[in-house]
Amino acid sequence: MPSVAHLVQGLPRLGAWLRGLPRGRAASVAASGPWGLDDIPGPSGPAFAAELLFGGGLGRLHELQLRGRAEFGPVWAARFGPVRTVHVAAAALQEQVLRQEGPWPERCRLSPWTEQRRRRDRACGLLTAEGREWEELRSLLAPLLLRPGAAAAFAEPLDGVVRDLVPRLRRRRGRARAGPPALVSDVAGELYKFGLEAVAAVLLGSRLGCLEEEAPPDTAAFIRAVGSALEGALLAMVVPRLLPGPRRRLERDWDRMFSFAERHLERAGGGLAATLLRGPMSPESVLGNVTELLLAGVDTVSNTLSWTLYELSRRPEVQTALHAEIAAALPAAPRAPSSAAALARLPLLRAVVKEVLRLYPVVPGNSRVPDRDIRVGRFVIPRNTLVTLCQFATSRDPCQFPSPDSFCPERWLSGTAVTPAPAPHPFASLPFGFGKRSCVGRRLAELELHLTLAQILLHFEVRPEPGAAPVEPMTRTVLVPARSINLQFLDR
Repeated sequence: MPSVAHLVQGLPRLGAWLRGLPRGRAASVAASGPWGLDDIPGPSGPAFAAELLFGGGLGRLHELQLRGRAEFGPVWAARFGPVRTVHVAAAALQEQVLRQEGPWPERCRLSPWTEQRRRRDRACGLLTAEGREWEELRSLLAPLLLRPGAAAAFAEPLDGVVRDLVPRLRRRRGRARAGPPALVSDVAGELYKFGLEAVAAVLLGSRLGCLEEEAPPDTAAFIRAVGSALEGALLAMVVPRLLPGPRRRLERDWDRMFSFAERHLERAGGGLAATLLRGPMSPESVLGNVTELLLAGVDTVSNTLSWTLYELSRRPEVQTALHAEIAAALPAAPRAPSSAAALARLPLLRAVVKEVLRLYPVVPGNSRVPDRDIRVGRFVIPRNTLVTLCQFATSRDPCQFPSPDSFCPERWLSGTAVTPAPAPHPFASLPFGFGKRSCVGRRLAELELHLTLAQILLHFEVRPEPGAAPVEPMTRTVLVPARSINLQFLDR
């Protein structure tokens, strides 16, 4: 009988053999329809499993969206184990899916995060809740986060954190073993610390010290747990339950995050958490929501900021124009609320953020589980089928966006294109989602992006690392840089 070591050593050869199997079937049905689930084209089960497990596909799910659309068309299906997923990679078809949502849009019944809540007897937050529980949480959080003027209430605490980021970046310059003196290594890592500090200021009404020279050890441990949980969620979904390692690691990560949130919630000085604790939400639900919002604050806005600075460093003429627009809009001694309102009206700033979110959507793919049979193009998708909305593919669709892989914020500005292109489909780029399940933190995220970019560009000219290769994205639930982004921050 072969040993475990021999079996493990043979896995790469097995993966290579599986990847060599036929890719799958193309569409062969007539154009009339409607057709059922079995008529949807897609890769063979073994080939798809091999791609995920042996071909690095879990880190390239955004690329698999593009390949799936190119090989099989805008609707394709893939099976991994007992789960069959229908992928939708066209804007008009995604609109069809989203406009047929029921009263409680469901994301995914296989979420290992939700499973962890049940196993630990913890309350779900808005990110993991489903059904009536989700609706109740949404009804309590939306008025605090999405109402007109909600962003103004967060401007003061955010502004203090943003202003501390500038000296932090100055202190981090020149610490690399090689490179110019203004180089800051691993900009995304610095912005993860900033993201946690910023969201804690809003949620807890207090500062954590992430931007100090020596940050508290528990904040670094929390950030590591966030990254591990985001990466581990995908692995836990595809690895069979007979191999419990990924699920155990995921539970440890969430245990660390819940413990961190509970400690800081107990000594919170105010913020959104204090408002929630005074309301009808149970303390357990407050803890669940605060934990999930802390996670979201670390890995969402932070990555968008990293990509924005990276792209601006490669388009100095856009950076120069944006600096001029920001400098003209802000008074000599800006106040946070007035600055936030002024920045939100700046067309180039809004276009830059919109273009970065098109190129690098925070979540490259969303999902829905329809509560009834739905029509998508010529296919009828049965209820309870997992449907993946391939948002990375639609946001880089050349039919919607000419030169789709290029950073071109001018495409969102009227009257700037030499050859005006038709307006893209409104569902071609949905960085904050759509409908009832859209991002509840959108106003807070946009405020944080605008305030942070303004302060950075007022104080620094951002240049690329000399001789550095382009940075590609990778998937770990959210879209992150595949390697460190290193940038120069030169004082203006």
